[in-house]
Amino acid sequence: MTDGSLLASLRSVLGYAALASAASVFLPGHAQVTAVLAILVIFMGWGTLRPIARVIGSLVLFVLILAWLFDAQVLISAFGGMSAITGLVLSVMFLSAVLGRSQDLEVISRSLFRGRSMGRYLGLSVGTSTLSVPLNFGSIGLVAPMIGTQIRDGGESVATRNAARAVIRGFGASPMGSPLSVAVVMTVTLLPGLESWSLLAWSVPFALAYLFAGACFRENEHTGHTGSFAPVNAPEDRAQVVGSWLRFLGLAVLISLSAFTLNARFGFRYSQAVTVSCLAVAVLILLKRRLGRAGTTLPSMANVSNELAIMGGASFLGGALAATAMNSLGSDFSLPGAAYPVIALCVPWLFYLGGTVGVNPIVSATVVGGILGPVWPPEAFVGLGLAMVTGWGITIAGTPYSANALLLERFTGYGARRAAYGWNLQYSMLFLGLSGCLCAALVYSAL
Repeated sequence: MTDGSLLASLRSVLGYAALASAASVFLPGHAQVTAVLAILVIFMGWGTLRPIARVIGSLVLFVLILAWLFDAQVLISAFGGMSAITGLVLSVMFLSAVLGRSQDLEVISRSLFRGRSMGRYLGLSVGTSTLSVPLNFGSIGLVAPMIGTQIRDGGESVATRNAARAVIRGFGASPMGSPLSVAVVMTVTLLPGLESWSLLAWSVPFALAYLFAGACFRENEHTGHTGSFAPVNAPEDRAQVVGSWLRFLGLAVLISLSAFTLNARFGFRYSQAVTVSCLAVAVLILLKRRLGRAGTTLPSMANVSNELAIMGGASFLGGALAATAMNSLGSDFSLPGAAYPVIALCVPWLFYLGGTVGVNPIVSATVVGGILGPVWPPEAFVGLGLAMVTGWGITIAGTPYSANALLLERFTGYGARRAAYGWNLQYSMLFLGLSGCLCAALVYSAL
């Protein structure tokens, strides 16, 4: 075994150890252990990190040293936030890797590309958003390569551009409406007292409006175009497609109900409930496959360093920044009543403006929730929570530094800036305005 493969195996073992620690919610000190293991995985994979991940990793190390020297209490908040995101990211990636071997996903992804222009666009956008519930950004990696194949085989066209628009917007809707999304989980965690169902009651309709309105923000295709866009020639059997969708949706519903039950009945924090639910379902699927045929192996966790650095590291930095800000402001800090609706109006725009300069929405969410959560009126939490998840979703679909824009660029060749600003700028401005006004109205009516 070479040194490189040995190091990769060790990273994989530490990744699984971090996942197990994050799921061990009743053990004292599990958050600190999880965060330390995640940091080890990040720095052991330094050679594989992208530039932005290296910047975040360097900042994590710098803040860790400063906090250790001057204010160790800051690390409690930073480790807590990083532990929650580490568990969520690793469990979702583990589930995505397990589901990625499923024949059902191949059938589902091919079925999304068929039909006329309008139906195909809506199918891709809603389908990508649905796939994102358990797969997270794995849905982009599943669907976008088919667009790339079509471009290589048939050339770039209006149809491929509209398909790329649908995929990136579909993924953008996921943080708003998915009960398993990082955005919803973080928001519910950062705003104690906010129930996930009360947030989703507002965010799901907004996400659907965001998806369906996208049909008005696309290029017109030739009215006579009715052929199959999918890079396959033989159509799937309808019963096979329906069966694949039903099994997949049933799995997503099972994970969501499990998370809600653990949160409501057993006292789990929502982030912990989602982590445990995703992990449990993935393990059950692997056991079923193992009983059905020999040779089923665990997916490798050796390549999670970038995700842990970008998302876990961003959560660490956001937690440290929020704790420092609250220490500076003092425990008696409060806002005048008229300020709350105005702030709710501005929060989605703050997420978007941060995204335009490369600030990860996790940092924005941690700072906004960490600072505003303790001083926000509990009866108006829904307005602030909705502002956070909608701002998050619009940001990852409408700014060029998000993971989905970069994945789309890698698989299709469509530049991230072109997708974010050339295709989505007006669309983003419209929904940022709608989100801000709706959230301000919700906060105003609750006060």
